[in-house]
Amino acid sequence: MLENQTCVVTGASRGIGRGIAEELGRHGANVVVNYRSSEAAAHEVAERIEEVGGNAVPLQADVADQEEVGAMADRTSDLYGSADVLVNNAGITIDKKFENMTKEDWETVVDVNLGGVFNATNAFFEDIKAADQGRLVNISSVVGQQGNYGQANYAATKSGLFGFTRTLALELASTGSTANCVAPGFVETDMLDEVPERVQQKILDRIPLNRFATVDDVAGIVRFLSSEASSYMTGQVLAVNGGMEW
Repeated sequence: MLENQTCVVTGASRGIGRGIAEELGRHGANVVVNYRSSEAAAHEVAERIEEVGGNAVPLQADVADQEEVGAMADRTSDLYGSADVLVNNAGITIDKKFENMTKEDWETVVDVNLGGVFNATNAFFEDIKAADQGRLVNISSVVGQQGNYGQANYAATKSGLFGFTRTLALELASTGSTANCVAPGFVETDMLDEVPERVQQKILDRIPLNRFATVDDVAGIVRFLSSEASSYMTGQVLAVNGGMEW
């Protein structure tokens, strides 16, 4: 259980982030539902958490903007006190073959997917370090492990989270707080819905379990990493990909 634990989930208004926020809330956490622009969706997530007896608040911040993230951290402190868990989930894609990729395409994805992780971790680092059950959970991707056609920028950022996670795990170890990384495979979200059916079938052919992940498959792993049960696990990359090789 996560009773009285304050959990901040970035990019929590939709997809995997939404599932993680709701899962943590169902297990007793105070959840900060971060969003950039989907205000109505974020409020809906918070309401669903409260309907099952949890506590949640939607807080706006573009993770690529350090000042906005700092303001979110201040507001979190005002509402719930120090944060215990930070889930760095927010991310974007701008998919193009590398030969067609502009510097702006590259920098925009890096600014959110890596810069946003820096900003959020920086804002909540002292909280996690001081917490009795401090947890940093970074959401990467199988694409960071395998690469993917047309996603050089996205793959680079998701690979970067492996080294970041391992380093933070070493730096937090003396305090008893942990840092781990989850690398989901292909998950049933609106992002996957946009992939043509023939491409989806090619992906399925590479998955030994012969199905895409559900959001709950990923959220359950994040809940475990956020809990006391994972206290002796740190610096790890957990591949939640249905058995795909990497």
